[in-house]
Amino acid sequence: MTSRPEIIVRDDGEIDVVRSASLLERGSWALYDFANTIFSMNIITLFFPVWIATDLGAGTHGYALASSLCSLLIILTMPVFGTISDNRRRRKSWVIGLTLLCAVATLALGPIARSGADSGTVLRLALAAFIVANYAHQAALPFYNAMLPELIPAPERGRLSGLGTAMGYIGSITGVLLITPFFDNSLPGAGRLSDATMAVLRRIPFSAQADRISTFVPTALLSLAAALPLFFFCRDHLALPREKWPKLSLTKPFREILDALKDTRRHQGLLRFLITTYFYQDAIGTTISFMAIYTVAVMGFARGAEVKLFLILTIPSIFGAALIGWLSDRFGPKKTMMGVLLVWTATGLAITLVHSQSWFWGLGAVLGFIFGGVRTTERPLLLTLVPDVEAGRYFSLLVLSARAAAIAGPLIWALVVDVIFSDRPPEFSYRVAMGSLTLFMAIAALLLLRVPDRRRWTGPAATQS
Repeated sequence: MTSRPEIIVRDDGEIDVVRSASLLERGSWALYDFANTIFSMNIITLFFPVWIATDLGAGTHGYALASSLCSLLIILTMPVFGTISDNRRRRKSWVIGLTLLCAVATLALGPIARSGADSGTVLRLALAAFIVANYAHQAALPFYNAMLPELIPAPERGRLSGLGTAMGYIGSITGVLLITPFFDNSLPGAGRLSDATMAVLRRIPFSAQADRISTFVPTALLSLAAALPLFFFCRDHLALPREKWPKLSLTKPFREILDALKDTRRHQGLLRFLITTYFYQDAIGTTISFMAIYTVAVMGFARGAEVKLFLILTIPSIFGAALIGWLSDRFGPKKTMMGVLLVWTATGLAITLVHSQSWFWGLGAVLGFIFGGVRTTERPLLLTLVPDVEAGRYFSLLVLSARAAAIAGPLIWALVVDVIFSDRPPEFSYRVAMGSLTLFMAIAALLLLRVPDRRRWTGPAATQS
């Protein structure tokens, strides 16, 4: 049983957490990032897109279209769901339901891929399951983020956010370590596993062969297992009882989200920040989706080498997320995010131009170190611009911006690679596509300059700058 935090809701809508939630509850919240990135690393980044593009020989356009369609569904639904969540002050049930949906859709990838149907049918069904899984994965995040203000006092949010991000990267590493044996019978850095060990692992359904398909079901099971502590130990501390829920209307959520868009003018800098997120999320989301393919097609990494590369380069992300969370509390989330965006821009440009695998490793380590910095600073930065009790409403707008970017990013990538420069070598077209991501990140840095640098929190240590 977790002890409740002591929370005061002020007349202006701000939340004062006088006493933090228990260490168990805060740790369970942070561990959800661990679970979330197991799916993100193994399905979105490593195994699924490369399976689609190379093993099925379907190229990048089908995966790009599926990613964009998923983002469109987020745009059409999440603002509405976020409004309902705010009206009822309930976040946890949304996180649980969407996490279960993600797990079921990911589990479905195994039987689809092993069905023995023709490649066209397998491709269509696999992309459909991926859309559902990725939708649920992305849709759970704003509700998860909106749980943060109820767990810890405002001056410490950056550190807890950073802890969550760091746990996410530990999850990425753990997921790769535990799932890679299903791909090639070996543990990265330790070599081939014994036949007896592999015989046990191969008992997991649809994982009997050493290939990318065998990673899908174990990833779903591992990610779901890591999410269970949030299911059991986190609570909605300000949830309204059912009898106080506003009457549900099919049109009211749409009106309220339109009002939220209009109300961005009441919160100085909020609209500009949402536009900023559009550009950096375009770069980040597309990088996550296509970097594994980039390492194979452009940098010439051998089959399976991209797994070891991403595993090793994720290690700096753990320390980077923790340090950036501390810097956010020390210097403010805006200044910290600006530094992250500038370093990202410079590193992305260098990655676009470099030809040496050794240089790619070094630049990848830098990118890995600051990779979680945007997410670490994004949550506390938004919370400096809006009232805490409206967090779900505006986190949904944040997702709206990010998903709009996620529609454009993959389509721009596919347009560059498969249309505009389809007659050029893949190395050239992929480099141009990567360069477009660097441009988007630079634009985000320029827009962030005019977002207010406000460290807003309440209590005796409150400061304004």
